Amino acid sequence: MPQRTRSLTPARSIASRAARRVAPLAALAALLAACSMPVHTDASAAPPDPFNPAATQLLDDTHWVLTSWQHADGSPRTVPSGGAGGEPLTLDLSTEGGRRHASGFSGCNRFAGSYVLKNGLLSFGMLAGTRMACVGPGGDIEPAFLDALQHIARSGVQWREPRELQLVLENGDRLTFTQRKP
Repeated sequence: MPQRTRSLTPARSIASRAARRVAPLAALAALLAACSMPVHTDASAAPPDPFNPAATQLLDDTHWVLTSWQHADGSPRTVPSGGAGGEPLTLDLSTEGGRRHASGFSGCNRFAGSYVLKNGLLSFGMLAGTRMACVGPGGDIEPAFLDALQHIARSGVQWREPRELQLVLENGDRLTFTQRKP
C-alpha cells in the first residue's frame, strides 16, 4: 500500500510558523516580568539642580518669605522673622493683568515693580516703595534687601518640599526664600 504523505493546509502552516516566532517573545516577556526595577520614593532620589533654567521659568504667580541671608564668607545675616507684630520680608511674583509684577514687604515699607524671567535668571526693574521711616531690624535691613534685588547674579528654585527660591548676589551673598501660600 502506498504511503500517504500528509501535507499541512496553508492555514495550519501559517499558524505553526507564527507559534514558532511567538514562543521566544513570550519567554522574553516572562523573563522581563520576573525582573523588577528598583523602586524609590521622591525623597530618596537625588535632588534636582535648583539652578536649572527651566525651574526658574515656573516662578510666575508664586509667593515667598525670606528665611535666611548668608554673606559670601558664610556668616549669616540676621533676618527679621516677623514676630511680635512685625512682618517677615516677602516677595510676590504675579502675572495678574498679563504683566509680570513683583511686590512685597521689605522690612519697613511695601515695594512694587516689574520682574523678568530670562535664561533662568530672575531680575527686577525699578522698584518703588512707600516711604515710612522705621527704626529697628526692619529699617536696618530694608535698604540692603532692596539693593540685593537689583544685583542678582544667579537664581534657582527647589520645587521639592520645602520649596525654596535662592538668589545669589553679585557680591556672593545668598538669599533663601521659602514658598508661602498667598
